[in-house]
Amino acid sequence: MPDVPIRYERLAGTTTNAARLGRVHTPHGSFDTPAFMPVATAGAMKGLTPAQVRSTNSQIILNNAFHLMLRPGHERVRCFGGGHRFMRWDGPILTDSGGYQAFSMSDINALDEDGITFRSFVDGSTVRLSPEESMAVQNALGADIIMAFDDCPPARAQLDDATYRRRVEEANARTVRWLDRCIAAHARPTEQGLFGIVQGGTLHDLREASVREITARDLPGYAIGGVAVGEGTAAIHDTVRFTAPLLPADRPRYLMGVGYERDIVAAVEAGVDMFDCVLPTRNGRNANVFTRAGQLRLRNACHAEDDRPIEPGCGCEACAGGFSRGYLRHLFMAGEMLGPTLASLHNIHHFQTLMMEIRQAIAQDAWNALLARWPCLAVTVHPDTDHD
Repeated sequence: MPDVPIRYERLAGTTTNAARLGRVHTPHGSFDTPAFMPVATAGAMKGLTPAQVRSTNSQIILNNAFHLMLRPGHERVRCFGGGHRFMRWDGPILTDSGGYQAFSMSDINALDEDGITFRSFVDGSTVRLSPEESMAVQNALGADIIMAFDDCPPARAQLDDATYRRRVEEANARTVRWLDRCIAAHARPTEQGLFGIVQGGTLHDLREASVREITARDLPGYAIGGVAVGEGTAAIHDTVRFTAPLLPADRPRYLMGVGYERDIVAAVEAGVDMFDCVLPTRNGRNANVFTRAGQLRLRNACHAEDDRPIEPGCGCEACAGGFSRGYLRHLFMAGEMLGPTLASLHNIHHFQTLMMEIRQAIAQDAWNALLARWPCLAVTVHPDTDHD
């Protein structure tokens, strides 16, 4: 294996913003950037085979280390040859560290300097996760890119200003200390690239301070964390526009957990390269599908006799295969598993088509033409579609 497992190659940029076209090279192949990573939480894209995921033009996927640690167990995955062999995905994989679960499952955990204590959602048992344990789990899973264990503070609206600043300062400092422990514990540095995570909330001075500390550690990539925690659209865009240009230009920049089209495009304009989100499959399972003009709710009665595909001209299996909106609505109303499968396939393909056209726009320096082809980018308020 090469001494440096992850390498970023910049290929082009635009003259109108900081968007950049690139390629990230990993031990399991390369992927083009800007890139969107569908989320296969427990080693599977719910309802989809790896071949179907490939058909959407997905080049890299994300696994959730916390979920795989609990079930079936990271050592069991190691016995199967690692995550790639276990789930039959031969392309690049990124695993998150479990740190975000400290935020998203805060009602069942306790945070201290050494790590986080969880109550397992599988069997109710107590689970301890530290920087060292997170590295051991991710080393066992064998992903190409692994994430440092970080302290993710809550959204600004949840605390008064003074308390929020103190909590973000605490998270910044702890994230640095935990990063050093992750670096020391990382047992496969020539095979797996460890990315550091920048925190700082929505406070520019604390974001800048976090960037300074995290990038002082020479790592193959860096992520912007702590923005998909309930902040509004304006705060997300402001934080990303401020933070992304501060990150090293010769390393991939990853915005964690942000997935609406408008947020992705705004982040690409700021120079971000990588994205992940559960929206395509989560919304697909709930009969909500994405189109260039905005979302459709397939359970609505107006689709009952609609013979059109979800999006005319779309090349996904649902649309190109001739499945009508009326048929898809029937599948959901009847509780047929094919409905979520086809809707999820369409949604992932939709986001990968957006990324492909983003890359083309950068290569051709034609950013305004991209915006004209995607009316949904003008939507300023996100639809309330996250129900599961």
